[in-house]
Order: sequence, then structure tokens, then C-alpha cells
Amino acid sequence: MLMVRPQHVTFETQNEQEEIILLLRQHYIVNVGWIFATIVLGLIPTIVGPLLLTSKIVLTWMPSGYFIVLPLIWYLGVFGYALLNFLQWYFNVYIVTNERIVDVDWFNLLYKQLATTQLDKVQDVTFKQGGIADLFFNYGNVFIQTAGTEQNFEFVAVPHPDLVVREIDGLIEKREKAV
Repeated sequence: MLMVRPQHVTFETQNEQEEIILLLRQHYIVNVGWIFATIVLGLIPTIVGPLLLTSKIVLTWMPSGYFIVLPLIWYLGVFGYALLNFLQWYFNVYIVTNERIVDVDWFNLLYKQLATTQLDKVQDVTFKQGGIADLFFNYGNVFIQTAGTEQNFEFVAVPHPDLVVREIDGLIEKREKAV
């Protein structure tokens, strides 16, 4: 998801005069894998349940209440898997402001990591698209190299990587002209 100059969006370390230029999330297509897995996992009890009910061996050692409880536990696990994957996609964001670049990595409910660098520390911005899916859906990785010991940034599977690189390059040029 790519948002250019989003309105009414802020982040926790944003300065008062700082304006968000780009807000990025991974492309929607990266969710296809876990969505497909969730659907398959959700269908398993509907396939396995009737097979177990017809098996005389299982009926002899498994109490009948388990045929209700086990699918409920299974569906709770599948829901947790889907929710965790969605939250990880939703809260991992890349932000480009008029002053800096911010990378928010959300790992789980209790842990996130925020990395920033000033635009004047950025030395090189490139992108890479590899594969048919990347080209067809127009997404790729953006690599931002910074000066010295600063951390390098990688925006993974973002939509329109060429636009992101052009926008960051334009902000850097604008800052250099102002100095």
C-alpha cells in the first residue's frame, strides 16, 4: 500500500514541523500465501471430521464431546494465525518525511523496533524488481544506503518502488539546494 502525503496520519516520534511524504506497507499480494494457508487450514476440520466420525476405531476411544471441542480449538488457532499475519502486515510500515526516513518493524504484540535516519545521511537509493510477480503487480524492494555507521534501510515488497526512489531522490536534492 502506498499513500502519498496522507492526511490525518501521524506517528509517535514525529516532530511538529515534520510532514509525511510517503507511507508504505508491503504490497497486498504478499498476503496471498498466508490467506491461502488460512483457507486450507480452515477447511481441514470439514474434511477430517466426517472421516473420523465414520471410523469405528476413533469412536471407541474418543469421547463424543471431543468432536465439538477439538474443531473449536483448531479454529481458534487458525484465527490466531490469520490475525497475527494481518497485524504484522498492517503495522510494519515505512515512512518518508520531509526530514527523515522511518522504518517501523512490528514483530508481535509486545515488541516493535523503530529505526530512523536523516535525509542528509542518505547516500544512495536504489530499487530491485525480480520475477514475473514483481513486474506484473509492480512491487519490489527499495534499498537506502546511509553514510558511515548509520543503518542501511530496506523497504521490502513495496508498491511502485520506482516512484519511492524518485520521491526520496527529489527530497534529497531539495534539501541539498536549501543548504
